[in-house]
Amino acid sequence: MSESGDHVREAILSPEEISAGVADLARQIAYRCAGDEVAFVGIYTRGVTLARRVAEALKAQGLRYPVGTLDISLYRDDFDNRGADLPTLESSDIPFGLDGIRVILFDEVIFTGRTIRAALDGLMDYGRPAKIELAVLVDRGHREIPIQPDYVSTHIGTTRDQYVKVRFREDDGGEEGVFLETPRKVPAA
Repeated sequence: MSESGDHVREAILSPEEISAGVADLARQIAYRCAGDEVAFVGIYTRGVTLARRVAEALKAQGLRYPVGTLDISLYRDDFDNRGADLPTLESSDIPFGLDGIRVILFDEVIFTGRTIRAALDGLMDYGRPAKIELAVLVDRGHREIPIQPDYVSTHIGTTRDQYVKVRFREDDGGEEGVFLETPRKVPAA
């Protein structure tokens, strides 16, 4: 556990546990998608990394699923409320047709469900899949809209004021782990 600024940070998944979680997601998908035409779409940024890692794990089993990327920044329902905190726009890249196939959408953490709602809106601009499913590394609960993941590696109980931060070495300067950040309690005067 470490403290920095106004948060206390606790490691909840090690790099090895993340690798085991990726392998678990790959097993779940291989089992449930056997014989289907499947494509992965990762939500920027860490959903893309998760999708690529799961695709690599499945490739080792002889299963090859293409991976696309989706930037949902302009589909978010809080875009107008962000003020100066505007997101960096990435370019979506879905180099395969979605019509009639099974699409698995990837995000690293599911919380309120609003990111996934935005991703569904964005995904529909690319075609009409036969089925859309959701895979996440961490489900922390607290939904505000009725969206649930189909494939989950880890469930973590949190309070609404905590944050779950996933760090992948590819995206975060070599740092790897899942951390729970809790606001530091300020003693009453």
